[in-house]
Amino acid sequence: MQITVYIHNKPVFLTDRLDQQLEQWHHQPDTIFIDELDVHTVKAMLHEISLPQIQRGIFLHDDFEALKTKFFKKFDLHVAGGGLVINELGAFLLIFRRGSWDLPKGHQDKGETIETTALREVTEETGLHQIKIKEPLTTTYHTYEQGTHHILKASHWFLMEGSSTDKLVPQTEEDIEAIQWVAPSELDAYLPKCYPSIRQVIHAYQTRAK
Repeated sequence: MQITVYIHNKPVFLTDRLDQQLEQWHHQPDTIFIDELDVHTVKAMLHEISLPQIQRGIFLHDDFEALKTKFFKKFDLHVAGGGLVINELGAFLLIFRRGSWDLPKGHQDKGETIETTALREVTEETGLHQIKIKEPLTTTYHTYEQGTHHILKASHWFLMEGSSTDKLVPQTEEDIEAIQWVAPSELDAYLPKCYPSIRQVIHAYQTRAK
């Protein structure tokens, strides 16, 4: 098992085994590697990943659920739902928010299923109404600070079908400045300006589509 948590936009891999890529990174000087699990090693990982010379972290433990539970306890967990929307022409829907290209998503309200959250947030942030969920896609994790609280956001992503005839209306109160359908041939120009977790969502789709 393996999940990636983005901290300061750097990946921390929680895993119970080293695959070929992790094995290569394990030996690089800009990687922090920890294979013991206790309160001190979790604190050490969170400190080391904040250092400018460190680009990634690997946290290895054979009991993956214990590792995930102990790591997540350091944060307040927030749950969100969102969508990778693709229209009938094969174009991807991207939104521009706070200087980065992003995908529509938002917090789950009390009593909502995560599917309802994802559909509601896509509609609210983009104006799209002709949308439907095709299938679950992936879950991403990233952290941020909210006052004195350390937040870990778990975003559940769904592959959605949309229509190019729908009117796009950016939700400006959520700092969305622009919305754009992006053809697959043009996508590579946008990816460097996306958050790492958003690139992970798009990669999950591209891997599945092959």
